Amino acid sequence: MLEVFDSLKNLNFQMLMDVYAQSNRENAEIYFPQLSEPQGVAMVEQQFYTFLQEVFFKTRDSRYCVWLADGKYVSALRLEPYRDGLLLEALETAPEQRHKGYGRRLMQAALGQIQGKPVYSHVEKRNAASLALHMGCGFEKIQDCAVYIDGSVSQNAVTLKRMG
Repeated sequence: MLEVFDSLKNLNFQMLMDVYAQSNRENAEIYFPQLSEPQGVAMVEQQFYTFLQEVFFKTRDSRYCVWLADGKYVSALRLEPYRDGLLLEALETAPEQRHKGYGRRLMQAALGQIQGKPVYSHVEKRNAASLALHMGCGFEKIQDCAVYIDGSVSQNAVTLKRMG
């Protein structure tokens, strides 16, 4: 079931971090190699909480979408203003919940709520599963690189677009 949040108030942050556990461990290794894994993950989670509180949820029309199954968050994504529409980012499904269709259901439900606006997404070129999911949900490749909200560019990702 889709749940949409426009603030931290009702969002269960720990359940959200359970969805992103694999990415948080990977980010801890990259950004905090001097710390133990639990300490690094705690730092990543704290920085992410601060980002949501101080930046993301203060941005008009930003929202977090999660898919709930058996009382747990199993998949999540963010939507925020970008160019002439919205940017779909941070799509992830908890590792133990993958290959059950939750990511697709989440994306379809979230996109179903967007009318008349294009939706963009940046996907790493090597992420075949995410590229296939996006294409299956109506996205098309429009750029062979990703230009992020902060203006930085990655040649390791593509920009996709779908009309809402």
